[in-house]
Amino acid sequence: MTNETFKFDERIGEGWFSAVYFLKTKKIVEEHLRDNVVTMQFFQKKDAVLCGTDEAIALLHTFADHPEELEIHSLQDGDKISPYESVLTVTGPYQNFGYLEGIIDGILGRRTSVATNVYKVVTAAKSSGRDKPVIFMGDRDDHYTQQAGDGYAAFIGGSTAQATHAMNEWWGKQGMGTMPHALIQMFQGDIVKATKAYKETFPEDDLIALVDYNNDVITDALKVAHEFGDELKGVRIDTSKNMVDHYFFRNPEIMGSFDPRGVNPELIFALRDALDKEGFNHVNIMASGGFNEDKIKRFEEMNVPVDMYGVGSNLLKVKIGFTGDNVKLNGKDEAKEGRRFNLNPRLEKVDYPVNKD
Repeated sequence: MTNETFKFDERIGEGWFSAVYFLKTKKIVEEHLRDNVVTMQFFQKKDAVLCGTDEAIALLHTFADHPEELEIHSLQDGDKISPYESVLTVTGPYQNFGYLEGIIDGILGRRTSVATNVYKVVTAAKSSGRDKPVIFMGDRDDHYTQQAGDGYAAFIGGSTAQATHAMNEWWGKQGMGTMPHALIQMFQGDIVKATKAYKETFPEDDLIALVDYNNDVITDALKVAHEFGDELKGVRIDTSKNMVDHYFFRNPEIMGSFDPRGVNPELIFALRDALDKEGFNHVNIMASGGFNEDKIKRFEEMNVPVDMYGVGSNLLKVKIGFTGDNVKLNGKDEAKEGRRFNLNPRLEKVDYPVNKD
């Protein structure tokens, strides 16, 4: 992918987003050390799923001076990487690209963090032997300008679909979603009327009803199931972690041995049982709200009958930081104490794109 995809802020080339000490170093080198050639390598310290290499390479090709003269070697987005493994090396005159170091660290750190978070969640979602889709719902959990990159990273990590069109922009699909609580609110809590309006407006969509608005998921799920029959493909539960569904108050005898708040296994088991008893075995259950790798693992270990997970904020935590180090000077090893050039035979040479026009 190129800058046609990433649409970088042009101020990057002016140094606006680079740490000032990089800009000062660039000026010093231009005046005193112009003939030096350095090799910069990038690594991190965890087992991870790499993402951001296309973006980093496009950044170099767009803003480095004489980018066609740089020698770049890189792994690919989606590669599994190990602690301290070199994922990207750049060789050339420092003044031509060095000031981009911090921006590349940030790109690789964020994209790899999201891709790795998603990969772990997707792996957890199929740990019981069934490949269950994970929907990336992170639109409200960070600044909107991050959506395209985060959505791409989620795709690299294995997410089935993303919540907004922007999240799908880099890889050419559209966003996926059904109904929010706001739609049901405007129908005064009438889930059947809200679902009917959705169906009439978007008849080509799979019909999936959100059933926790009234905090009575079994009652409302059965209402829409009886109304729409085979046309209803699924129900989504998004019960707040501070709420206890009315089902438990109607059945107090089952309380006392588990936490009844939010989307919990006992509620999902009860919903599945109620749907099946009424002949709605075809209706899938989507669970969202507070899910992360550990919670999904717990649900899968218990064989909770969830068919699809929606995950948001927990996928956006940046837990992986990259470091760019100068490790060679004019072809010879030269690095700060404790760092060295790490030859990685997995790295592939990156060719500079030739304009054929």
